[in-house]
Amino acid sequence: MINPELEQLKNEWLIEATIEKIQQKLNKSEITSKELVLMYLGRIAELDQSGPKINSIIEINPEAVQLADALDFERHLKGSRGPMHGIPVFIKDNIDTGDKMHTSAGSLALAGSYAREDAFLVKKLREAGAIILGKTNLTEWANFMAENMPTGYSSRGGQVLNPYGAKFIVGGSSSGSAAAIASNFAVVSIGTETSGSILSPASQHSLVGIKPTVGLISRTGIIPLSHTQDTAGPMARTVKDAAILLNVVQGVDLKDPITSCNKLVDIDFTKYLKDKGLKGKRIGIARNIYFDYLEEPQLQVMNAAIKQLPELGAEVIDSVDIPSAQEEWDMNVLLYEFKSDLNAYLKNVDSRIGIRTLSDIIQFNEQVGEKALKYGQKILIDSDKTSGCLTEPTYLNSLTKDFYLSRENGIDAVMKQHDLDAIVFPNSFGSMIPAKAGYPSITVPAGYTNEGEPVGMTFTAKAYSEPTLIEMAYSFEQGTQHRKPPVL
Repeated sequence: MINPELEQLKNEWLIEATIEKIQQKLNKSEITSKELVLMYLGRIAELDQSGPKINSIIEINPEAVQLADALDFERHLKGSRGPMHGIPVFIKDNIDTGDKMHTSAGSLALAGSYAREDAFLVKKLREAGAIILGKTNLTEWANFMAENMPTGYSSRGGQVLNPYGAKFIVGGSSSGSAAAIASNFAVVSIGTETSGSILSPASQHSLVGIKPTVGLISRTGIIPLSHTQDTAGPMARTVKDAAILLNVVQGVDLKDPITSCNKLVDIDFTKYLKDKGLKGKRIGIARNIYFDYLEEPQLQVMNAAIKQLPELGAEVIDSVDIPSAQEEWDMNVLLYEFKSDLNAYLKNVDSRIGIRTLSDIIQFNEQVGEKALKYGQKILIDSDKTSGCLTEPTYLNSLTKDFYLSRENGIDAVMKQHDLDAIVFPNSFGSMIPAKAGYPSITVPAGYTNEGEPVGMTFTAKAYSEPTLIEMAYSFEQGTQHRKPPVL
């Protein structure tokens, strides 16, 4: 970066800067959004695409600097639109933008695909004055392509690395959305989750990740995996920033019918940022099965974090058993819905790309060979064997089974039995059950192992309990202050 003043701000003030701190400088004309974008681009040049090469960014918005200029001009003439005015945001590369960027889900098959219009949530971001700085790398096809594909890998973008240490996994599939924010390449990002894809990378990058209730945020314009479980959600370094972003992107979209069930459409989530949000809350620790996945250093971090909950006013029931935790779960809902949902999405992709169906993608990959098939495509092939009409008894039976086991005989049952406000899981290891239920979760930094690997604490509750989850997560965050930036 040539400008010495911006260089100093980039290296000192910008690190861990929050939305609120940035807005303070913007409103005082101490910086501009254009300068902010240039500083982030400088960090990306130094650290994402060279140096340690985190490789979290798959594409930069060519209009980002000009958008920032326009929003600076508007701020000068009319004032600010709100807390997201002029704030750079990264979005995952499975979310449509009707601009000069591609939308590919990390696949070479869609590497040349331009969406016809913005996804609903992108429209909401633009209306709030946010700057779409670029798109983030991800586990290809939202980690639904090959059985042995490492998290954070895509044939288009390559391998995302964890800024806390290359030996640590990045978590999937919103790996780039997490690594970019952990590395301070932007303030906040949008990830998507079907089962753990926000919570896992957020935990692995010492971030706050909110996996909302299915229906809180529209999925229109997002490359799908499963209409039963898919949702987008915020990823940020603080609970407050995540809540601000959630305010902007949630809402009712007539093209996504489940959003008509949104009970929180007029809610300001920042009102639930309460220092004493854990006081009087009953929290159950889901140890059985889920804590077995932890290695000893991670277990020590989680146990220490759990001890902090009662110190912050919570009543802890350690432990509670989810009735269906040991059931034999299957992935049939995802396997069958993927073909149906993806084919419906692909019908709107530019026909000149030559990709209109899942079968086309499989054939394209076979023609390209090793570059597209480093880890194979067994899951794509298995999904393509289904009818795509969702008429199979196997699918229908699994759908009804998943709802019952995850809700009535799962989260609902254990919360009723112990009169709980939330259930705590380690990292993202309990993410499958709320994912199948369509219930919300929020993960928050819980500490680090001696080797420096981040560990997250995840709070889960029933549908549309985001206000309560934000209360608890904010209280835990403020009371513990575990997060520290990676050394890059």
